[in-house]
Amino acid sequence: MTAEKGVCTIDRELLNQLYFKYSKEIYRYLYAMCQNQAVAQDLTQDTFLKALLSLSESHGNMKAWLYLVARNLYLNHQKKEKFHVPLDEHPQNTQAPNMLCQVIQEENNAQLFHAMNQLSRQKREILQLQYFGGFSQKEIAAILRLTPGNVRVLALRAKRELKQYLEANDYDIS
Repeated sequence: MTAEKGVCTIDRELLNQLYFKYSKEIYRYLYAMCQNQAVAQDLTQDTFLKALLSLSESHGNMKAWLYLVARNLYLNHQKKEKFHVPLDEHPQNTQAPNMLCQVIQEENNAQLFHAMNQLSRQKREILQLQYFGGFSQKEIAAILRLTPGNVRVLALRAKRELKQYLEANDYDIS
């Protein structure tokens, strides 16, 4: 760890290890929230830039911290987008591949992905962190700034809503 102008930074080697270990899952997490490949890539890079500038090697759970930073960067991006006035009112018809949908289709999880998009943002985010991020409910509570009890209740409700949606739409949930 080095200190420059009062800012603690992590060793480049440690940052490289963190990047190779978590960058793809941070990207998938951000992409699932914003549904925009370019924005997810930018926010992923910003997450690791912030880690380079301020994460200390002694931080207890670097993975959880990276997810928290990624989430906060996404929320800040959303706030800025509310005030953004598009120059072109017509949406662009791009044929860029939807990377997340391709991955999900390859893994035969398109039904679940569609059903998860029917959940509220908070419930969807809890399930994403729990099942795709591998976080415990306590860690999710810290990331989302909720109590562990709230996370548990919201996760149960989200799963129930998912099951009801899938059953109502004749999806195979076996």
